[in-house]
Amino acid sequence: MKLPIVAYGDPVLRKKTEEIDEDYPQLKELIDNMFETMYTAHGVGLAAPQIGLPIRLFVIDGSPFAEDEDGDTDLKDFKRVFINPIIVKEYGEKWAFNEGCLSIPDINEEVMRPSNVVINYLDENFEEKEEDLAGLAARIVQHEYDHIEGKLFVDKLGPLKKTMLKSKLDQISKGQIRVGYKMKFPLQKKGR
Repeated sequence: MKLPIVAYGDPVLRKKTEEIDEDYPQLKELIDNMFETMYTAHGVGLAAPQIGLPIRLFVIDGSPFAEDEDGDTDLKDFKRVFINPIIVKEYGEKWAFNEGCLSIPDINEEVMRPSNVVINYLDENFEEKEEDLAGLAARIVQHEYDHIEGKLFVDKLGPLKKTMLKSKLDQISKGQIRVGYKMKFPLQKKGR
């Protein structure tokens, strides 16, 4: 089932999330729905807060980056479920990449992040994993991890850039934007 994606301005996107356990209601169905929602919206990652749930869960499929012209073939099979993840370490040279977000449609900006990340998490079978990721794989994980920490990529922009984007961000929160997927806008006037 395709779920509506919560738009910029919704308080759930700013909450630090709660851990879950194997008894979380209908977890397998939720994970399947998150992947379906992400694919419908043409995303490479989706965190639970983006569908209104303040829990420590996100899904990733980096394969669209592998399919690009000069794609990263390491991402071809980079499909994961991250439950209760913890970033152990970020390291390496910081590099810029043009990031976007399904909760902030039509805004893409250069964001600086370390090139590598070590992350500890539980997979969909609640088996503990630890991975040392680099490049775009690390970037996708860092972006989605920010969501479960109540942070957004626009928080990493400089003050001038934030000021320049303010009216566009306000329009997004009011639903004054067209997107090709279901969204829930926090400040949209009823009856529209």
